[in-house]
Amino acid sequence: DGKVWAMVLAYVTNRAIMKRLDDVCGKAGWRNEYRDIPNNGGVECGISIKIDSEWVTKWDAAENTQVEAVKGGRSGAMKRAAVQWGIGRYLYNLEEGFAQTSLDKKQGWHRAKLKDGTGFYWLPPSLPNWAMPASGNQPSPENTNQKSPSVDC
Repeated sequence: DGKVWAMVLAYVTNRAIMKRLDDVCGKAGWRNEYRDIPNNGGVECGISIKIDSEWVTKWDAAENTQVEAVKGGRSGAMKRAAVQWGIGRYLYNLEEGFAQTSLDKKQGWHRAKLKDGTGFYWLPPSLPNWAMPASGNQPSPENTNQKSPSVDC
């Protein structure tokens, strides 16, 4: 029908993961490490948390990305390792969400472009109450940045 639409996905940033680990474990109570997978196979990340006097590590991996290959791979691997500890795991329970879209500029809406270069504006859907932080645990502004969605027309 020619109308612009955008599917949006919720995700956790690495900064949010680090802040959560700092808040829960203390700055010296957790650490991460990376291992390259041979033959450009990506990277593994292990997140270790000190429990009593022992370090417990959970690992996961991601492929290097096409944009900023090493940084993207490490970022993806850390996000996956965080899920092993339960950080952001609830996001997998969210249903697909669609943004409100407009070709006209609207105050407070995000700007994006279609594959053909046409600009549009979008507003993400609200998260359900069960997916919101408990009061007093609201995300800081640097952890709530939202990127433009991938858009298919």
